[in-house]
Amino acid sequence: MYSVIHISNRSPHRLPVSLRFLACSALFFLSVKIAFGQPPRVYRDRVEPHWFSDGQKFWYQVSTGPDQNAFILVDANTGMRLPAFDHQQVAERLSKLLTREIPASRLPVQELEFPDDNSVLLKGPDGTFRLNVVSGELKQEAGIAKESDARLFLPVRPSRSGGSDTEIVVTNATDAPIQLLWINTGGQRQSYGNIEPGQTRRQHTFSGHCWLLAFENNEPIGCLQATDTPAEIVINADTAGSVIRRGPRNGRGRRPQADVSRSLSPDESLKAFVRDNNLWIESVASNASERQEQGTPDQKALTTDATSEMTFRLDRSRERLVGMAYDREDGSEHEADVRWSPDSGYLIALQTQRVMERRVHYIESSPADGLQPQLRSYPYLKPGDAVPVSWPRLFRRNDDGQFVEIEIERDLIANPWQLQFLRFDESDHCYWLYNERGHQTLRVLELTLSTGRIRTVVDEHSDTFIHYSSSGKFELHWLSDGRLIWASERTGWNHLYLYDVASGTVRNAITTGDWNVRRIEKIDEQNGVIWFYAVGTHPGQDPYHEHFCCVNLDGSGFAVLTDGDGTHQIDWSPDRTFFLDRYSRVDLPPVTELRSADGALVCRLEEADASETIAFRGGLPERFVAKGRDGKTDIWGIIHRPRNFDANKQYPVIENIYAGPHDHHVPKAFRSSWGHQHSIADEGAIVVQIDGMGTAWRSKAFHDVCFRNLKDAGFPDRIAWMTAAAARYPEMDVSRVGIYGGSAGGQNAMAALLWFGDFYDVAVADCGCHDNRMDKIWWNEQWMGYPVGEHYAASSNMEHADQLQGHLMLIVGELDRNVDPASTTQVVGRLIRAGKDFDYVYVVGAGHGAGETPWASARRLRFFTEHLAMETSP
Repeated sequence: MYSVIHISNRSPHRLPVSLRFLACSALFFLSVKIAFGQPPRVYRDRVEPHWFSDGQKFWYQVSTGPDQNAFILVDANTGMRLPAFDHQQVAERLSKLLTREIPASRLPVQELEFPDDNSVLLKGPDGTFRLNVVSGELKQEAGIAKESDARLFLPVRPSRSGGSDTEIVVTNATDAPIQLLWINTGGQRQSYGNIEPGQTRRQHTFSGHCWLLAFENNEPIGCLQATDTPAEIVINADTAGSVIRRGPRNGRGRRPQADVSRSLSPDESLKAFVRDNNLWIESVASNASERQEQGTPDQKALTTDATSEMTFRLDRSRERLVGMAYDREDGSEHEADVRWSPDSGYLIALQTQRVMERRVHYIESSPADGLQPQLRSYPYLKPGDAVPVSWPRLFRRNDDGQFVEIEIERDLIANPWQLQFLRFDESDHCYWLYNERGHQTLRVLELTLSTGRIRTVVDEHSDTFIHYSSSGKFELHWLSDGRLIWASERTGWNHLYLYDVASGTVRNAITTGDWNVRRIEKIDEQNGVIWFYAVGTHPGQDPYHEHFCCVNLDGSGFAVLTDGDGTHQIDWSPDRTFFLDRYSRVDLPPVTELRSADGALVCRLEEADASETIAFRGGLPERFVAKGRDGKTDIWGIIHRPRNFDANKQYPVIENIYAGPHDHHVPKAFRSSWGHQHSIADEGAIVVQIDGMGTAWRSKAFHDVCFRNLKDAGFPDRIAWMTAAAARYPEMDVSRVGIYGGSAGGQNAMAALLWFGDFYDVAVADCGCHDNRMDKIWWNEQWMGYPVGEHYAASSNMEHADQLQGHLMLIVGELDRNVDPASTTQVVGRLIRAGKDFDYVYVVGAGHGAGETPWASARRLRFFTEHLAMETSP
């Protein structure tokens, strides 16, 4: 399934090919063993509140140990937190009723109900039991057992990676053991033992992971996919009948039904359609299916100048070429892309200027459905290519029923990256979002329907780039009274502004300060309040920590509602009187608190117990901060030490890099387990992750370092950070430094050896976009700008391959549909031409991220071990 090509001009000392493949095989099985190992558990880390109808109390179930849990009752008004009932007493009474031993920490209870002050209903797979909390009497209620809140499906599908910590809870209510098997990302099954009859298993996992339940004879019961919220399911005689059996997945190209309401006028008298690429109107009373093929008195052509390259037909080429929905189909040949005004008096039709659909071609050498290779391709625009543009044309419906075209001014929309319809108002206007090619101008525009005049409501400009492509940086919310909320970095920080639509002026800044609005949680227009997450609000804390805030629309009353030193996630009570605040750091297990709406602490609910993780690892990742290239700016990162760390030894330093400017990338929230960072560290290295300049969510100046300069990747800051860390921690040997990453991180990893080869010694670059002219148009023009100039070549790994120093491994997946695989093979060609020694790993059958497949990641580990003299601690 895999292949490797080693390209070398000077390596006679290397192992023979047969021995090298044997070594790789051993590393493969080692990596599989690590990947399949049961991670240590974290307890008391999740609180899922079940609120009473009055919004004043709630109960929750919390894991307290291996397959152990407790039920807690909280009075939000008083801050009283108590066991929901006497667990030991209930265990004793249930044992008698069910004639089996039931521990107090493993009650077969999944849900509580409080019908009155003196009673609790305990619901689970064995039925419903009524507990009198005063007398302690426990009786079984008539009725059925609690229904599961999760659903099984078949056939089995692989797990998705990258999710957050969560758990599944499986109760075996059958009379036979049930197998629990994890399905890894490659579709392979790994047994996690049996769940015996009557037993409940709480299994730690990650959202997106899939688990198969099967009987001992391997007959599948069904597959369960974990979500961010813990999923519970009871397996009984009725479970098999509820399994969802899914057909083959159609993928992102599945075509939705046409939006008929757009073609039909609001008064339902007329319908727009397309014939020979031109725009037509017909009376709804006519038989459209017959008369679209030949004109009738009930039909009228509104245009005659359209062509197949300038068509009124609903065109989805932009979704294919830019949005990477490669299989998206256009509308039918008669389907128009139109918007009617609410009074049916105006029709706006979008005429799409089509472009050549560039395609990326690749060969699938080993297709599953046959022996012979297949040539594949997908649509994919690259920087500098022409983009499809949908131009609006405006038609007025006169009193006599005739349509007259009104010319639209184009001065303010002359060079669009995209022109997007937003909305009509209740009078004579509609609104558009204009994103100019190059992403330095972004406008909200008002089109007056009666005149075709366009007026600017919001005019945003940047000398570098406007970060339109990420939520939080782009915020546009319409209010009902002629105002809108807009996000801007015009002051050097991402803040919210209140605009008056009629005048196109800023009424007031809603937020201000040397910090960033991260995302809006809710806008309460009636009371004039916004709730949102922000970063950088607490001096002395990590500036990437997300805190929850509120502010009035007029800019008054700003308050940070959370204060714990960590990154926060909140969960409101139904009436928004209280919220649960869950915060953590990579070195702090989750803490959950109850707070009132004004942020006042009501009580602490849980402090997670990560003792298993700490015992297993010998410690948690360490946060470290040092000054960057300017000697003033704080640069934040984390340090991963080997599991069997020896402070008396020196370890090579390996950086896991991803410097994509669309976000920051060093994890901030607690994780109970890590993937490649720890598997590499445990073989005798210290692994670091750093957010250097050029990444998002610090100041605009911090972010702008990436502009037309992706080769920088924050390297001067990263080197300063590692040098400072090594000065503090002598175990970090910065005379032996490696680096690895994928996608944009693959570009970064190779760049380290081209421009900073005096510091970095070894790099592994997976599926890199090694020349930004070869990669997807939207991502690269966002940071590198338009038009394509010499600055693109200046940041190209391919153009500077002859500057390579140190040891390089290039990895690429044969079937990559994210980054053109030729981006890597072009680098291979330049390195050969330059006479450079390097390793080239070509992973057959793999797509984007091929470097994280077990075999390729084992190759990566061996490469670091060999060239950095890594030694595994006993």
